[in-house]
Amino acid sequence: MTFAATPALQAVVDHAQAHETDWPRSMYHADGAYVGNREWNESGPWTEIVGPVKPRGGPAGVILHRGQRVAEWGDTTRADMTFSIAKSYLSVLAGLAVKDGLIADLGPPVGDSVPGPHFSGDHNGRITWRHLLQMNSEWRGEIFGKDDQVDHYRQIGPGADNSRKGQLRAVGEPGSHYEYNDVRVNALAYALMMRFRRPLPEVLRARIMDPIGASSDWRWEGYSTSWVEVDGTRMQSVTGGGHWGGGLFISAEDHAKFGQFICQNGNWNGAQILPEDWMQRSLTPTPTLDKYGFLWWLNRGAEADPKLPESAFSAQGAGGHTIWIAPEQEIVAVMRWLAPTATPPFLRRLFAALTES
Repeated sequence: MTFAATPALQAVVDHAQAHETDWPRSMYHADGAYVGNREWNESGPWTEIVGPVKPRGGPAGVILHRGQRVAEWGDTTRADMTFSIAKSYLSVLAGLAVKDGLIADLGPPVGDSVPGPHFSGDHNGRITWRHLLQMNSEWRGEIFGKDDQVDHYRQIGPGADNSRKGQLRAVGEPGSHYEYNDVRVNALAYALMMRFRRPLPEVLRARIMDPIGASSDWRWEGYSTSWVEVDGTRMQSVTGGGHWGGGLFISAEDHAKFGQFICQNGNWNGAQILPEDWMQRSLTPTPTLDKYGFLWWLNRGAEADPKLPESAFSAQGAGGHTIWIAPEQEIVAVMRWLAPTATPPFLRRLFAALTES
């Protein structure tokens, strides 16, 4: 069944189990349409699924409070697709690159240290690492067979209007406009790989996931089109989600360990793995969206939930995936396949259950 230490927490768990996402378990609708294509009203020349897709499990989750497990539900060890939660893992890898001196500063153009056509020219040549991390780069072009136009005018979240999605718009100056664009995040993943000169899953496993005690069951996939040669070695550039297949396949258990690591400011067993100021920098609201940091969602700005702490933040993925962290209260909550409209009341109930005596 479930693990829940108190009746209040059991009610939270019951809420999660009663509000499963409406995404089909196969990840394909009855007419053969991939869930992502249907979710984002996607059509046109860039809709081909070029990465692996895995049927999903049922609702699952883990709640940690002060480092201790206080609730769980579902199959917490099943490695499922997790979509855009992968973006927050990319943000953390950028922090490692800064610590290693591979990115000396976030302000200079990416093209200064990543040669080639993707970050060159009058427009893309002025895009910085900070722009990519804040999702306001306005990067323009094609990478691994996907053109950034596919996500022009894209909206996300409950009530999103994607009737114009994929229509070409004139891009602005780098840093001028927030747009949730998976092609541009894939360009960031490629740039990070070119700085590490190693596949990003290898870096993540060696530097973070193995040290924090994660399982060996997770994997991070790219596309059939995203193989490149680096220093004579063929390696795959990974994606920032499962938009066209691929992405991070991982369990609630491993997400919970990662969330606890982040809740502890990138410190594990006394070792400061991330730069000490990296999470503070990552959680600073961007100038183009007050609820967004470096690929993390913030409880800040005009849409902040007053019933939750201002310092709370989250990694979010389509289909109902969240790693929610309240660092001051030492709460880490992982939710899998929870209907997005049910997530705000879940978090309010959870926070009340753990903080109201």
